[in-house]
Amino acid sequence: MKTILLIEDDISISELQRDYLEINGFKVEIASDGESGLRLSLSGNYDLVILDLMLPKMNGFEVCKGIREKKDIPILMVTSRREDIDVIRGLGLGADDYITKPFKPAELVARVKAHLARYDRLIGNKTAKNEVQIRGIYMDPDTRKVYVNEVEVVMTTKEFDLLYFLARHPGRVFSKDHLFERIWDIDAKGDLQTVTVHIRKLREKIEKDPANPSYIETVWGTGYRFKD
Repeated sequence: MKTILLIEDDISISELQRDYLEINGFKVEIASDGESGLRLSLSGNYDLVILDLMLPKMNGFEVCKGIREKKDIPILMVTSRREDIDVIRGLGLGADDYITKPFKPAELVARVKAHLARYDRLIGNKTAKNEVQIRGIYMDPDTRKVYVNEVEVVMTTKEFDLLYFLARHPGRVFSKDHLFERIWDIDAKGDLQTVTVHIRKLREKIEKDPANPSYIETVWGTGYRFKD
């Protein structure tokens, strides 16, 4: 049975969502504020987090960032705001998807099932060596070799690290700050142009048409994602 953490401060809403999810075979735990939600998400063994943005003590953006720094589970962001900037910010911090209030409980259940199924497919496709195979790209982290349509492509250390990280998280948007901190292991206040340059070099090496990339997509105003 899949276990879901529901972080929502409105008791009536959280109980309704819990009832629908439990009817559909999920185990649900509820946190009513951001601080307890983050604490539970990091200490518990959850398969997916449903995260409201407007929370007491710690807002949903902060919670999302805290979860994503430690865990790789799906995060479904719930927002009553319709502004694109809020959605872009949430996705940039690592949320996998968003749903806008008001919504039908059946829609929430459908989104949850879809993301869990997708996550299970990704996990199931990983080999013991954590090799990556996506649409003609093959990467072996042990030998640090990359093949595009069975032709080996030589990568620098950081080019490999960046491509491997993006390819291991297909469909997820990462900001330049996040990529800079993760790949270069230094504070994101450094030169973020480094990320842009490496993305351009990767496209030149793996894309058939670097100007119209089919692998590494730019999400304007947010960052980059590897298309699955």
